[in-house]
Amino acid sequence: MTTMPTTPESDDDMSPLLSEPFARAWAAPAPGGQSALGERLSGRLRQSLAAERGMVTVRRRKASPEPLTEGVQQRWLYRAPADRPLRPGEPLAARVVELAAGASLQLPAMAGARELLVVRGRVDVDGETLGLCDFLVLPQGSAARLASREGAHVFVREAQQPVEGRTLVRDAEAGWPEFAPGIRRRVLWSGGGQAALLYRAEPGAGVPGHGHGHDEECLMVQGELFLDDLLLQQGDYQLAPAGTGHRVTETDTGVIIYAHGDLDLQFT
Repeated sequence: MTTMPTTPESDDDMSPLLSEPFARAWAAPAPGGQSALGERLSGRLRQSLAAERGMVTVRRRKASPEPLTEGVQQRWLYRAPADRPLRPGEPLAARVVELAAGASLQLPAMAGARELLVVRGRVDVDGETLGLCDFLVLPQGSAARLASREGAHVFVREAQQPVEGRTLVRDAEAGWPEFAPGIRRRVLWSGGGQAALLYRAEPGAGVPGHGHGHDEECLMVQGELFLDDLLLQQGDYQLAPAGTGHRVTETDTGVIIYAHGDLDLQFT
């Protein structure tokens, strides 16, 4: 498998704020003066950039489409390096497969499990129709044929963890159990302390600071979300490695997020 660089390309959303002409705004004043606000802002920016360097953030607008076959392309979100062991919960690969109306794609069998989440349109998987936010997990050794009459985007996650049997969770039937004030959570799959999840949060809702015992992946299905000082929008993806954490997780707009990580959040 082709791998992504161990150190992903920086998102650079905040890096320009440490360059001219902005740097002069919070530079130390002439001798005898004080710029406590400038020092705090500069320190906050540097802390945020340092924390983000350990994470993988992919903007949909910056993820180049890769043609696969007629009417089908994919956008890579993550590929695990082949030169080291996987971290707890780390996927082998994550991507979004985009099918034009009338297109189809054969996914070959693989040694690990494969998760499929419809994030736009409708898709037939081996003849079974899935709609928006429908989720399917396929066990190791399973191939699958994707086809769409009207066009669809499908998030595809591949991992080593074993799963038992084929599991389909339909959005219309699953419900939204309450998780925290203003937040509802749907468990799509779980095993070994990790889980695939959908979160639905109301505007203004947030999750307290927490650490990650497993790699935590977030894919924005709808809305916008602040992860610390980083704003993620629809279609954006972030992977936070096991051992990292988030100080701030909150939304101003309301949001639906696919997440894969700890079943029980480790609040700090």
